[in-house]
This record gives sequence, structure tokens and C-alpha cells, in this order.
Amino acid sequence: MFPPRLRALLTTFVLLACCGAAAQAQIRGAGSTAAAPVYRVWADSFRAASGSAVAYDAVGSGEGMRRIRAGEVDFGASDVPLAPDEARRQGLVLVPTVVTAAVPVVNLPGVPAGQLHLSGEALAAIYLGQIESWDAAEIRALNPGLALPRLKIRPVARTDASGTTFHFTSYLSEVSPDWKARFGARSTVAWPAGFLPAKGSGEVVHAVQGTSGAIGYVDYNYVLEAGLNAVLLRNASGQFVAAGVNAFRQAVLNSDWNRKGDFASPLVNRGGHDTWPITMGTFIAVPAVSRDGPRTLAALRFLAWGYLHGDELARQARFVPLPERVQASAYRELAGVTDRAGNAIGLQSMGGPAAGAR
Repeated sequence: MFPPRLRALLTTFVLLACCGAAAQAQIRGAGSTAAAPVYRVWADSFRAASGSAVAYDAVGSGEGMRRIRAGEVDFGASDVPLAPDEARRQGLVLVPTVVTAAVPVVNLPGVPAGQLHLSGEALAAIYLGQIESWDAAEIRALNPGLALPRLKIRPVARTDASGTTFHFTSYLSEVSPDWKARFGARSTVAWPAGFLPAKGSGEVVHAVQGTSGAIGYVDYNYVLEAGLNAVLLRNASGQFVAAGVNAFRQAVLNSDWNRKGDFASPLVNRGGHDTWPITMGTFIAVPAVSRDGPRTLAALRFLAWGYLHGDELARQARFVPLPERVQASAYRELAGVTDRAGNAIGLQSMGGPAAGAR
């Protein structure tokens, strides 16, 4: 994302700054379960290079944002975008880190992995309780030649405040007027009776694996780690596509993230032949005015480390790194972070003036 020479200089600055505060307590973060794999990779790399530890608690986007607003952690992590003005109204600066996706997964005896085709309309009807059997006419029409079991559909749904749910329901709102009118895009949903409740992506995985006829939605990394049966989903261009890093990248390229650097704009249901339709960004939030400047500064240096090594580390964790325009927009937002005395700790984390130089 940066020219190699500039990246090396910035990396050296971050290392020197962090090593100079080696005695500091570990950096605390909490939130998104979707982003947990990439933050683990970032934390391992950051600790190996700087000696500073990061403790990340994957408790869901809603809880992560609650904790950062309450000052219980040094950064919160959420998959729900906020426009910069809205973030400031909440006393936060929120910037994207990487891009991933929500993926519908099924447990269908006799149906090979990666063979079930679904449209957004059919997916919405399933989660509205309107399609109740796997051999329903709507699903058979999408899967000619595939032997579908005569089996009751058992939808699994998140009960916690979830960024993955937000993007999943944002997508359903794009493709289904019925869904939009009844629920819209939400982090929590009052699901129909009979759905299997799950808190966090891990519980969704276990519920799907343990229930014949189940369908759920999880973050992409959980599909890979658990070996789940992911569906082929019809995108806005009418193509059935499989979830994968390249398909998520295509969503970014066909969005205002890439065209304008606007990371508050949606990534769901973007155009493009190979685009995955439920692509989503994931974000880190820090206080706009920090109650504890040194701790926020440490969190910002961790974020800067991730950005500087974004391409390599994101791909290692099977995420999509940010386009350069988006990262530039993120740095502009972070530059405005201050402590209560007005010291520009956001700039300091990026190599700007020292916080005490006033």
C-alpha cells in the first residue's frame, strides 16, 4: 500500500515508539468475531517486532462498541460502518481495517459441498419463514439436476448484536422488498419462531454442523476453518459465485470504497461478473478525545502496524486489504484523535509531532 522505502521508514518509527514504551500494559481490544482472525495475525506480528502484546476479545460488534464507548478497552471492533460525522457524534473515530464477507452455509445430507445454488430472493424467503422445505419449488428451480432432500429447513440466526447480521440483513433488504419492509438492515432481528438461536459465529457453526437441514450465515474464515458447506449465491449480475477472497476484492473494486475512498458506503450487492454479493468491511474504533492518551496512542500504533503490513498480513489471514484511497481516508480520520489536553496523538502515531510538544 506504501512505496517500499516509505513503508520501511514508517515501520522503523512505529517500532522505535513502541519499544520505547515496552513496560506499558498490553493493548486491549474487543468486538467483531469476523475480524478476530486478522487481529490475531496482526497481534502476533506486532508483538514479535515490538514486544508489545495485544489482547483481543471476540465478543461481537455490539459489545465491542459498548466497551469502547465505556472506556473499558483501548479499541473497539465492529463490522457496522458509520459515516465520519455519525462516529464523531458518538465521540469516536472509526476506520476500516480489512474486507471480508458473510457466507450462507448449509447442512444438507446428500448434497455435495459447494453445489447448492441460492438467489437472494430465495434466501430472504427462507429467513422470512416463507420457504420451509429444501425440496420447495423455488429451490428446485435454482438447482436443476441436484437431488434435494425432502427435509425441513432449520434456519440458524444470531441473537447477539452482530455486524455480520447487519450486512446479511442489508443484503436481504437490497434483494427483497418483503424483507426490507418487515426488518430492514439491523444488527439484531426478532427472528420468526422456530429458528435456532446462536450467539456469535462459533455457535452458528456448531448449530449448523449439528442440525440436519440447517442453514446459517457466518464470516468467511469460519467457513474455511470448520470446512462448512457454503452455497453458491446469485449476484447482482445474475452469476452464481462462490465465496472467496477474489470475489470479495471484486466487490470492493466495484464500489465507492475504491472509486472515492468512501468507506461508509455499502459493499453488498455490488455489480461485477465475479462479485460476492454479501461483502463487508470491518472497522476499528478509538475515542476521538482520549481519556487515557498513552493507551489510545498504543492502540493507534498497533493499527498503524497493521496498515503498514496490510497486504501481507491480510492475505495471510484470508482477508482483502484496503484500497489506497480508503487507507488515505482512514489516516485523515485518525489524524484528528487527541487527548484531553488537545495533544494530537493521532498524528503522533503516524510519525507526526510529539504529543508533549506544545
